[in-house]
Amino acid sequence: MSNDYDFTIETLGKCNIKSPIAMSKISEDYIANYARDDQFIRLNVSVDPDKPELLDSQHVFEVAGPREMLYFSPQHVHAGIVSCGGLCPGINDVIRSIVHSLWYRYGVRRISGIRYGYLGFLPDHNFAPIQLTPPMVDEIHKIGGSFLGTARGGGKEVGSIVDTMEQLNLNMLFTIGGDGTQRGSLEIAEEISRRQLKIAMVGIPKTVDNDFFFIQKSFGFDTAVAKAVQVVASAHMEAHSQYNGIGLVKVMGRESGFIAAHTALASHEVNFVLIPEIPFNLEGYNGFFRHLQKRLESRHHAVIIVAEGAMQEQLMTNVETDAGGNVKLVDVGPYLKKRIQEYFALKKIDITLKYIDPSYIIRSAPAISSDSIYCERLGSAAVHAAMAGKTKLIIGLIHNEFVHIPMKAAVVRRSHVDPESSLWRDTIEATHQPVLMVNQFDSSH
Repeated sequence: MSNDYDFTIETLGKCNIKSPIAMSKISEDYIANYARDDQFIRLNVSVDPDKPELLDSQHVFEVAGPREMLYFSPQHVHAGIVSCGGLCPGINDVIRSIVHSLWYRYGVRRISGIRYGYLGFLPDHNFAPIQLTPPMVDEIHKIGGSFLGTARGGGKEVGSIVDTMEQLNLNMLFTIGGDGTQRGSLEIAEEISRRQLKIAMVGIPKTVDNDFFFIQKSFGFDTAVAKAVQVVASAHMEAHSQYNGIGLVKVMGRESGFIAAHTALASHEVNFVLIPEIPFNLEGYNGFFRHLQKRLESRHHAVIIVAEGAMQEQLMTNVETDAGGNVKLVDVGPYLKKRIQEYFALKKIDITLKYIDPSYIIRSAPAISSDSIYCERLGSAAVHAAMAGKTKLIIGLIHNEFVHIPMKAAVVRRSHVDPESSLWRDTIEATHQPVLMVNQFDSSH
């Protein structure tokens, strides 16, 4: 991994206010310790004998957690929370965690929920903020969706957004969203700096695809895999109950096949995984259709997972974007279903194909316990960072530790399944599919 990034965290100023959270500064006293600004987590844990160990700002992340000294006085804080983009399991858990941490840990009493994403800051939409208290959010983790509502777009109207933040007298804003949301957050934070305002911008990264750069795992990912496994079980039952039965399941994964790969590993019932990172041909002597035919000839049923971003280089005729700046994908699921049916019809082989797209069922589901725990800790870490005056950062999990990651570094690119990684190797072993389903492959490309 390239080390051309600066992981230094910006602050609004010196911290002179004693935290109301009573913690320890010594070890072995059975009391949790404050986090310090000189505590770091390495970017790389692997050892390279040819390179010396480096511990500068390009190679370590600042540890997240409550600081002994704060920048903001809790009784003067007005905090805002906004969720943007598509739905994802765990959004409500994060909202609840932020409200509880602000209220119970720091004594903050002014917490505003911004409705319907960044649109809630724009006067033309007339979405008044919601004043949040613990009783309002106590039960929201039990339901899916976003308690505050969500929307794509609006983040480019930076001037109007900051105008509204000034009018609301916000001291900090917590943004729950994907890389598009966090790019918007960074632009907002830069405008805040230009106006010399003291407002902390802290992001909680949300992407069910698990493709945030640097971050070990995104919230909602475990839930997505758990729900997808249930769908695969149904697809397998349908396929197994028919002679030459095929179950085709489309899962999320615009650019990255993490959900597809993990679902295959967890279900033990998938025979083919098609993801954006691995090239494959449909036709030809070593194409996917030929191997699917062999599978039916030997076992008379098959289960296929396809990530939504697979085959887009073949399907797209022109590039369009949605309100959030994401490229509009061609729906690969129905296309693949149709092509499979046509192939076997030409071969005069009878098949029964069941296609399932559970995407929105998964996105709107409540978080499972592991995600709920993760969201609770992400939300509290975000509050600790903001109260200490840290800004232009997101909270991430790296090597099982919560850290501060500069927004500028986090949004530079997305994470992808490495075709030569142990994850994909184990996926191939679990499915027994060929390593490559291409008729010719030039390794130089």
